[in-house]
Amino acid sequence: MRLEFVKADGLSTASDGIAALIFESGPLTDGAQRLDELSGGAVSRAMAAAAFTGAKGKTMELIAPAEGIRRALFVGAGEAKGFDDKAAETAAAEAYNALKTSGVKTLRLAFKGRTAGEAAHAGLGVTLAAYRFDRYRTKEKPEKKPTIEVVEIAVDDVAAAKAAFAPLSALADGVIFTRDLVSEPANILYPEEFARRVKALEPMGLKVEILGEAEMAKLGMGSLLGVGQGSVRESQLAVIQWMGAADPKAQPIAFVGKGVCFDTGGISLKPADGMEDMIWDMGGAGAVAGLMHALAGRKAKVNAIGILGLVENMPDGAAYRPGDILTSMSGQTIEVINTDAEGRLVLADAVWYCQDRFKPKFMIDLATLTGAIVVALGHDMAGMYSNDEALAANLLKASEASGDTLWRMPLQASYDKNLDSLAADMKNTGGRPGGSITAALFIQRFTNGVPWAHLDIAAIAWKKPSSAPTIPDGATGFGVRLLNDLVAANYED
Repeated sequence: MRLEFVKADGLSTASDGIAALIFESGPLTDGAQRLDELSGGAVSRAMAAAAFTGAKGKTMELIAPAEGIRRALFVGAGEAKGFDDKAAETAAAEAYNALKTSGVKTLRLAFKGRTAGEAAHAGLGVTLAAYRFDRYRTKEKPEKKPTIEVVEIAVDDVAAAKAAFAPLSALADGVIFTRDLVSEPANILYPEEFARRVKALEPMGLKVEILGEAEMAKLGMGSLLGVGQGSVRESQLAVIQWMGAADPKAQPIAFVGKGVCFDTGGISLKPADGMEDMIWDMGGAGAVAGLMHALAGRKAKVNAIGILGLVENMPDGAAYRPGDILTSMSGQTIEVINTDAEGRLVLADAVWYCQDRFKPKFMIDLATLTGAIVVALGHDMAGMYSNDEALAANLLKASEASGDTLWRMPLQASYDKNLDSLAADMKNTGGRPGGSITAALFIQRFTNGVPWAHLDIAAIAWKKPSSAPTIPDGATGFGVRLLNDLVAANYED
């Protein structure tokens, strides 16, 4: 699909598909009014007959309402005074979704009279809604294939809309990069391949280092390496640097991602039902990679580090076992109680390496970490834990702005004792009660006092079915928008 911003011209060069906003308690918008005139009042009559008021989330479609127009869609936008950038995104995505398999090839979104920012966000909404992971489909029924080839956003000031869309385009590219990574099957995207795809981003201005098992062994990363020792695929640590601040030596901010490219549970084998979903257990690393893509794409004025711990957790004869004791890079020892509590073991070494080498202002880790967070919060938000009030407050503000929803969870110190071990410095699980909390407390032991937040995204890295118009079923790209907004609002020069 190609996206274009075009001059609003009263539909004099209308495409074969038109989408116009309808507001509650107000006159018809310019596009709807013009189409009503062209159709001899068919729009007004249809609205009355269908009791269509312009309520949010509602649409009304007319077939061949005027010469040269195959379909006309009217998208409920609610009250005009409440319409903003987010609403523009949603409305544009709803329009695309409603007409994507209709036979329409060129869809025009009528945004005459709206701001350049709203038009730009409409472009973002359409771009995200149009995402498909279809590279392995060899057969598909024609009626299921999108027919829309071009989306035109008709706006008063084309140049301003294009300028406003530029950073959003970079953001969309980052989200799509993440969705592609998370969607790939594990036989295609294993740790070394993940690392190669990140390394391929260097022409964007990113510096990418890849550490293999030999390099990690020299650093003492026994925790991360323990998880991957049962796989024929070599574990990797990807280190991504974006130095966009005016001072290239300024203290960076840092993001760490769990990248378990496939998780069988290891010796503590998962049930077969649903195990195929574990291709997305690298969603945290995928989000960090997408964020770094977005920051480089829009030339963000910040120094940022991305660390990806990339492993497979397999039940080979060489796999680590319950009862094993691992020595982490920090020197702390860990008794393995459950090999399916592997993500925190990966993060233990990745987080320690991050703070030890880069001395960041703060670290944020993202991980599809626990089923407990799904039980606690359902599938529409991620759990956030933090040892720093300012960082937590900034994340919650970014959550509201981006639509990547967070809920702050308690980092309850009294639960820390649940991690105590008779044989080692700690156990890798604190049991079922408060399982997401004790997982966060485990990771906190490797932060070395650096301001830090942990985002448990197990509930929201993958959605099927998805009810969000900008998120097709499957990989969501959760975290990229959140962290991009966090950086833009608080940490750029």
